[in-house]
Order: sequence, then structure tokens, then C-alpha cells
Amino acid sequence: MPNPFESAKPVIRHSGDVVIVDISGRVTVGDGAGVLRDVVKEVAAAGHKNVILNMKDLTYIDSAGLGEMVGACTSVRNLGGDMRLASPQPRIVHLLEISKLSTIFAVFPDESAALRSF
Repeated sequence: MPNPFESAKPVIRHSGDVVIVDISGRVTVGDGAGVLRDVVKEVAAAGHKNVILNMKDLTYIDSAGLGEMVGACTSVRNLGGDMRLASPQPRIVHLLEISKLSTIFAVFPDESAALRSF
């Protein structure tokens, strides 16, 4: 079980032509927001256009982290791809809804549903 107070720790996996970024811990202004941006830039630079952000073990995200998610999504969409969110915790789903970001991101209850959507 990941430490809920630890900075974001991304792990990159592949499933066909889709890159899955498992993110755990916290994505905040001082901690994980830059990590998320860097990982998606790295994935995009390698030519991967379709990304799933697996949020199953993400315990917290602040406004800076949400901004980084929007920027990452914009980057892959500008390349002709897309980014999906998989398995967010209920409080993160609520945050996406109240911030209206649920209209920007396709959110799926699990990774397999997100994979099938591509």
C-alpha cells in the first residue's frame, strides 16, 4: 500500500499502443505536479499519443496538479492522441466534477474500461 503522504511516483507501462502511467501518492504544487508533466512529456517525445493516467493509488491532487493534468492532456491531444483517467478515488472524482474537469477528461472506473475506449 502506498504512503498517502508521499510525493507522486509514476510508473510507465505499455499495453499495445497505449501508455499507462500509474501514479501514486500526492500530486501537489511542490511535489508531484512537475513529475506528472515530465512523465507525459517523456511519453509524448517517445511518440506515444494515447495515455491512460491510472489514478488508483493517487491519494491527493491539488489545483496545481489538476492544471498539470490539463496541460498533459492538451499536449497529447495536440499530437493527435488522447488521455484517459482510470480508477480515480471517489474524492478525486468529486473534485473533477465540481471543477468541471469531468467534461474535459474521459474518466473510467478501471483500467480495462479505459483501454477498451481507445
